[in-house]
Amino acid sequence: MSYLHQFIFGIYPYIAFAIFIFGSLARFEREQYTWKSDSSQLLHRGNLRLGNILFHLGIIGLFFGHLVGLLTPVAVWDALGVTHSFKQGFAMAAGGVMGGICLLGLVILLHRRLSDPRIAAVTKPGDKVLLLWILITLLLGLSTIFVSAQHMDGHEMVLLMSWAQHIVTLKGDAPAFIVGAHWLFKAHLFMGMSLFAIFPFTRLVHVWSGFGSVTYLGRAWQLVRPR
Repeated sequence: MSYLHQFIFGIYPYIAFAIFIFGSLARFEREQYTWKSDSSQLLHRGNLRLGNILFHLGIIGLFFGHLVGLLTPVAVWDALGVTHSFKQGFAMAAGGVMGGICLLGLVILLHRRLSDPRIAAVTKPGDKVLLLWILITLLLGLSTIFVSAQHMDGHEMVLLMSWAQHIVTLKGDAPAFIVGAHWLFKAHLFMGMSLFAIFPFTRLVHVWSGFGSVTYLGRAWQLVRPR
């Protein structure tokens, strides 16, 4: 196991997570006027609604799918009687559907942003980098489905789960689990972790506001008194 592998899959996850948390806090504290999604709806509506719905539906499904799939202990699946091969097949199917929906929405949003002169004029270089980064990460993730289809025993999936769970539980042997993983999985993991690292410096920070809006469900009704 090389030092580069140990760094990327053993140390870098914590660096990316630290930047994700403290970078978001620093931006909220220092640059609240930049804390927004920078919607271009007023410039051109077009296919914004369709692309927006598809992209967000797909990426939210992928996020929580990865979260549950990677961080649920293997013992839990075994106790429920879910075989590794079945879980892998289900993950491939669900990931393919959600990934396809997300990709379609992203392509619509990319075409709209780059083809319309008014929107293209206000598109920042950082926006282009972000969209390209998400696109590459998504394509790499979808490509792993074809790799997984060549071995449906679920062995490599269990290794990826073990890596993620050992990272979360702060165990130093995490990189060893994916030494022999296919390069597509490793590239997908690196791009995904890096997405968290660049998160605070992009328009993605509005995701925090989306989660924060859930607190409104527990607030009391606003009282409007008549004159």
